[in-house]
Amino acid sequence: MENTPLDSTLGKASGVRRIIAATRYSMQGLVRLWREQAFRHEVYAFCAGLALFAIVGAAAIDYFIFLILMLLLFCVEALNTAIEELVDRISPEISTVGRHAKDLGSFAVFCMLTANGLFVLYVLAKTFFRLH
Repeated sequence: MENTPLDSTLGKASGVRRIIAATRYSMQGLVRLWREQAFRHEVYAFCAGLALFAIVGAAAIDYFIFLILMLLLFCVEALNTAIEELVDRISPEISTVGRHAKDLGSFAVFCMLTANGLFVLYVLAKTFFRLH
């Protein structure tokens, strides 16, 4: 048997086809995540934050940091949703381990929400009290 890459033996796409497939999977994940009310609220909060930054005249770097923080929040929310789905699929009965996994995912989202909220408060304080 000749040496072939693992991807080719499993029938996985490579090159541009792999990028297209990965993009399709990501969009499917986004569509799934949009069904989560918490994610929709986070997207609305992102839009409200952008509007608030425009109203107070936030600096470009503030927008950039806010964008990065929100993308991280969206990532953590997606991972939390994945954890919840896996726990529900693997262990539909109530279990301590399943509850802990879900609680840990929820805590990760809470940490990111807190980081985002603190940053928005910082930008507002910096703007209103002329802190630099």
